[in-house]
Amino acid sequence: MTQPSFATHEVFNQSPPFEDVDLFMEDRPLVDAVKANGGAAAERELSEFGKQWGSAAMADRGRVANESTPKLRSFDAKGNRRDQVEFHPAYHELMAHSAHAGVHNSTWTASGKPAGDAAEVVRAAKFYMAAQVETGHLCPITMTRASVGALAMQPDLLDKVMPVLSTRSYDPSFAPWWQKRGMTLGMGMTEKQGGTDVRANMTRAVRDDEAYRITGHKWFMSAPMCDAFLVLAQADEGLTCFFMPRFAPDGSVNAIQFQRLKDKLGNRSNASSEVEFTGAYAERIGEEGKGIRTIIQMVQLTRQDCAIASVGLMRSGLAHALHHARHRSVFQKHLADQPLMQAVLSDMALHVEASTALVMRLCRAFDRTPHDAAEAAYMRLLTPAIKYWTCKSAPPFLYEAMECLGGNGYVEDGILARHYREAPVNAIWEGSGNVMCLDVLRALSREPEAAMAVLQSLAAETKGLPGAGETVAFIGKTFRRADGERVARLAVEKLALLAAAAALNGVSPHNAELFAGTRLAANHAGMYGAVELESGEVRALLERALP
Repeated sequence: MTQPSFATHEVFNQSPPFEDVDLFMEDRPLVDAVKANGGAAAERELSEFGKQWGSAAMADRGRVANESTPKLRSFDAKGNRRDQVEFHPAYHELMAHSAHAGVHNSTWTASGKPAGDAAEVVRAAKFYMAAQVETGHLCPITMTRASVGALAMQPDLLDKVMPVLSTRSYDPSFAPWWQKRGMTLGMGMTEKQGGTDVRANMTRAVRDDEAYRITGHKWFMSAPMCDAFLVLAQADEGLTCFFMPRFAPDGSVNAIQFQRLKDKLGNRSNASSEVEFTGAYAERIGEEGKGIRTIIQMVQLTRQDCAIASVGLMRSGLAHALHHARHRSVFQKHLADQPLMQAVLSDMALHVEASTALVMRLCRAFDRTPHDAAEAAYMRLLTPAIKYWTCKSAPPFLYEAMECLGGNGYVEDGILARHYREAPVNAIWEGSGNVMCLDVLRALSREPEAAMAVLQSLAAETKGLPGAGETVAFIGKTFRRADGERVARLAVEKLALLAAAAALNGVSPHNAELFAGTRLAANHAGMYGAVELESGEVRALLERALP
């Protein structure tokens, strides 16, 4: 029997899916920022990555991986303790694609040395695009990449690990790392009683011949199916960093017992766990008592990725909002032609363009740090400031993007609700906002001359931009105050805005002037679209954001 049709059920005036797009070439600010920071030679490679990750198939993998959350399997059918985490195949596919593209290791040579050239910039562009599709799986990807920075403190261990870590293979099998085609690494730092204050850790490490046995707990240990973890524990000489594999050298499952998986607001495709160590085998990294100094090499790189991912999420929110506005008609006009919506979208586009230029400029500093003292100083001072600003910008930005789609943006059928739930994690993990501000103050106190040289360089790069001189003076005055910690948030935000204006000035001077005029010369309103831009500037910003 034929079902009756109803004219009112015809679907029209809806935007088509934003998929099967080139996430690189259709993002002019990204293309230009990569080029400005030394990555022009990788344009074809990045475009191929952009097409793959902009495909409908990848979008569907991201959706399914988030809907099918990981499950902890503590025991096998015979009652043997296994502590395995089970993922949906879509998660493994995302991991395999990221590994194949080298997102987990391309900034290192096969021996674990910095790859040089523009490796950080090119890899960051891939990370930024992958974050637009599915951010949860990037947790083990970023920790694996970052772990090499800490493992370098123990060259003999690094030499053993790199032949497996340096491959572009993803191997999800539950087996000893030395038997696998590729490996991933996680991290365990925080405990119940200390959280950010890792010096309060109580987990103990006792020497066992050339290795150690670790007993204690971690309140947060991410990516529990990684092949090994970098963990902090108290040894005889104090807090120390250790390499803890899932399997002991004799091939037995290590004494790592996962208590439960965290039920998180977002980041749901990624497993985060609570864990007990019951005499777990581990090898020391670096000197006893130097655990924080050792693991901070890893943390600095994961903070960089938090910033990149946050900007990627904002870029995706902008692209979906703009795409929808160009197809949706209200009051006899496309949304994108309505003056108020143009004001909102162009202001958002300006924010994303400056943020993109800023994180790519930071990655250039990471590329050049090994042989350029000025770039190393930029990296140390600006990494926490940039993480602070970009990560805190993302949640309200994505709310605004959702509102551009109205009710369609709020429901879980689309990607923006997931992005919104995902966004807060980057500000919370790897050092919350206050910790980032304290790290900026610490960098200033430890290297005052180098930090002031960075500020002078930013002043030169923003000379003539509206409000730049006043911002430089404010930052310098505030950081010299005896009670600087009390007002550190404002000063750090101003520092990030100044650095963003400087970075954008190297990519698009006209837009740098717009950014400085709306962010440095005046306090930017709490809502996007509450600034006045000329109609030509609006059109140019939106055309650059999404042709």
